[in-house]
Parts: sequence; C-alpha cells; structure tokens
Amino acid sequence: MTKDRLYLFDTTLRDGQQTQGVQFSTDEKIQIAKMLDDLGVDYIEGGWPGANPTDSDFFNAAPETRATMTAFGMTKRVGRSAENDDVLAAVLNAGTPAVCLVGKSSDFHVTDALGITLEENTENLTASFAHLKAKKREALFDAEHFFDGYKSDPDYALNAIHAAYDAGCRWIVLCDTNGGTMPHEVSEIVTKVIESGIPGDHLGIHTHNDTENAVANTLAAVLAGARQIHGTLNGLGERCGNANLTTLIPILRLKEPFASQFETGVSDTALKGLLPASRMLDDILNRVPVKQAPFVGASAFAHKAGLHASAILKDPTTYEHVDPSSIGNSRIVPMSNQAGQSNLRERLAKAGIEVAKDDPALPRILERIKVKEAEGYSYDTAQASFELLAREELGLLPSFFEVKRYRVTVERRKNKKNEMVSLSEAVVAVKMGEDRMLNVSDSLSDDGQDQGPVNALGRALSKDLGKYQSYIEDLKLVDYKVRITNGGIEAVTRVIIDSEDDQGHRWSTVGVSANIVDASFEALVDAINWKLIRVGAKA
Repeated sequence: MTKDRLYLFDTTLRDGQQTQGVQFSTDEKIQIAKMLDDLGVDYIEGGWPGANPTDSDFFNAAPETRATMTAFGMTKRVGRSAENDDVLAAVLNAGTPAVCLVGKSSDFHVTDALGITLEENTENLTASFAHLKAKKREALFDAEHFFDGYKSDPDYALNAIHAAYDAGCRWIVLCDTNGGTMPHEVSEIVTKVIESGIPGDHLGIHTHNDTENAVANTLAAVLAGARQIHGTLNGLGERCGNANLTTLIPILRLKEPFASQFETGVSDTALKGLLPASRMLDDILNRVPVKQAPFVGASAFAHKAGLHASAILKDPTTYEHVDPSSIGNSRIVPMSNQAGQSNLRERLAKAGIEVAKDDPALPRILERIKVKEAEGYSYDTAQASFELLAREELGLLPSFFEVKRYRVTVERRKNKKNEMVSLSEAVVAVKMGEDRMLNVSDSLSDDGQDQGPVNALGRALSKDLGKYQSYIEDLKLVDYKVRITNGGIEAVTRVIIDSEDDQGHRWSTVGVSANIVDASFEALVDAINWKLIRVGAKA
C-alpha cells in the first residue's frame, strides 16, 4: 500500500519568535535551522526579511539545508503593483526557493482590520501570487483567519483562497489564527475546501493552541485531506503557542491510522533525536523543559505508583503507549513514600544495581525514604539523590571526597559606576584521602553580573577536586527550584537542582534544611557524587 506524503513546515524561527520573551540571535537561528534540517522537516521558515535586522542577517548567512528554506512576508498593498511593493520586494530579495505570504481570507478582517474592499483584497492576492510564480518561487498562502472567515462568510473565504490558487500558489495554508476552532469544525471545513476544487495535496494547516486543540485540529485536517503541516518545536508561538511538532511528529510516525497511511521526512534515526532537539531549543532559550510534555518530557514515561511499576516489569505496554526509546526518551520509576518494592527494584536495576527480592536492604531503603520525605525531601523529583541514598544502604556508595567546611558571604558595595551591586563569594574545604583542597570562587558571570551565593558555592565546590576534576568539567547547573515545605517560624526549605553534562544527560538532586544555603549545598554535593558514579570514577 502506497503511503501519502505529509510535508512538515517548521515555523519556529518565524512564528515561534512571536512567543513572549523569545528573541533569537542570528547565530541561534542558524543553529536551530541546522538542527531542524537534521530532524527531517521539509520546510524551514526563517523569518521576515526586511522586517528586522536579525531576520535579514539570517537569510544572508542561512546554512545550506536539504529542507526548503522559506521567507515570510505579506501580500502587496493596495495602490501599488506587486512589482513595485517594497515590502514584497524585500521578501523576494532574500533569494529563498519558497516564499510564504500572509493575507486576509476573512471578510471581517478585510473590511475592518485592513479597511479595504473585498475586491481590493482579492486583487492583492491574485497579483502577489502571480508575481511569485513569475519569479519561479514556490508560493505558499497563509490564509489568515480562514476558519473564522469561513464561518462568517464561506463564499468570500473560498473566493480568497481560490484567487491565490488560481494565480499559481502551490500551497494554500488554512490558518486558525485565533486558535478557537474545534476539531470537528476543522474536519468539516477542510472537507468543504477540497470539495470546492482545491486538492488536498495543495492544502496546509496552521493552528494555534488557544483552546489546547492545536495538535487535535492539525490531525483532524490531515484526516480530512490536508497534506502540509505547520508547527513549531516545543509549541512556541504567540499567546498560547502553535501546533507542537514535538508532539505531532511522533504521533504521525508511531500512532494509527497515521503511521500506516502517511510518511514524512523524519527517519527512525532522526525520531530518536527528537528529545535532544527539544532540549537544545530549551537550552538556547534558557528555559526549563516542561516535564509533563508528551513524548519528550522527563515525566512522559514516569511510573510512580507501585502497581504500575510492577506491571511495567512484566510488560512495558501495560502503562506505556509507545516505546520511550523510539523518540530518545527513557522510562523513569520515581521513588516516593508511595513506592513499593517493585518500583524500588526497577529503579535500582535501571541504575545498574541488581538486588534480590529478599535482600534485607530493600525494606530499609523504603523506610528511610518515608522518613526523609516526612522531613521534606522529595525523591520522585530527585532521582539522583534517591540512588545515592539506596547505594548508601546497600553499602555501594563510594567516598570520593569529604567536605570539611564551607562559607559563603554576600556583600553589597558600589562599583566603578557608583552603582550598588551584590557580590557573593564562597570558600569550600574538601579532603580526598590525604589531600586537602581549599577552593575559593565568586559568583560573577562573564559580563560582571552577580549570580548569587548558590552559584558561588557550586563554582567553588567544583573548582578543583584533584583527580576527579576531569570527570566534572562538563557539569553545569541548569535549573534551581526552591519550595518552603511548611510555613511559620519552623519553615523548612527544599531545594531541587537539575544538572546536565555535555552528553545531554540530566539529573536532579535534593537538599532540605531550615537554611536555604545548606539545602542548596547538600543538593550540589549530591549532583557531583552522582556524576562521579555515572562516569565510573574510582574512590
């Protein structure tokens, strides 16, 4: 059976940049474009040349890609020809093989937002896409507000997209711009569009997530006949975001009826790189990955309940809808005071520790977890600290180094500009066998900004660990979370620290104390100890 080809159009660099707080540099856009190309998308929308210097610079330096590089712009304006519209000219001058133009397909937006007649808008569409065809560019029409326009005036909405199609537009992209259309409406309207004479292999779908339906609406459009899918990695986009390609790609590749009926440019190997791609984008944006994200989230395949873990040991499909490794993820059996021995043995096995069912250490570990969680610890979110606790009870915890003392100070003082600034400084004394180290570090970043006392402690602790230093050179702290577990004068602080290395391995550690610095330091020490165990360092 021949599969229909679905074309993936990524707009992370354009529509994704509309996300509040997101602004890519030119170098970052180049890095992301290469990553998208490796993933196997068919089109990369690089931005709007002429709209801002970054987008213009990107097209001047855009990497060679297998994917079709696409420039974004808008149709010509009333009162000038397509050949003499400077905004349209800037888009064409980017020299990309494909050009995506946004235009109105809603009568309300034409008359009220643009303030022109329906006839003038139709002429803009016809002239613009005829011009692109004459320039031998692959043309795409982002039919803005199409679904709302169709519900308001179906005749004009269809007239608008047919004007573009008849003028030579390759892809008519139906946009749910406000994100308020429901899946059944998308299905019905896409069907009507195909019945009107625009074939499905010339139709695209571009949805927004304002009702949490962007992925569902995209899939509804595909089942109704659309063959090009617009979206962004990690669901970036204005307001609530765009359709999330990080979710859509594994659905199309792994779930029925899509896996049997359709093919994409994403190979099995590329699919395994989906999680690293998602994490790389988060790292560029300095964002914490969403743990509950489908497929690529750290909790997407986490099994906390003892009953679930017991079943997973027998057959993973009992509580997993796909194999986590197929998208580069992995199974997690978190530890908490709800855990049973099935969870415990499964989690230890994943750490490479085989323990017999009747090992007397198992009930001791479970009891210790319950006691520690009563004190404020949380091991379902700090797997590395759990492993260290279990190793200690099993007599398998190496003693790499001993912290003899530490101190951190915070000073407020005036700088050369007569501005009041903070400076944190930490001193950490450690012992390794007969060797003693005294490490000192401040918390200033490369640009002279104070990053706080915890940063100073982390830098001091990892500054010189003697024979272990080479193992931790690539360790970096990527997230820091603080929670007050009980209020009042006896408040206890829980600190969760997420660490990562150059291989993309990420682990979490926990510290608890009435003193936030002590809690943070405990988590920092755990992070280093776990890293040393992982790389096989010898005590």
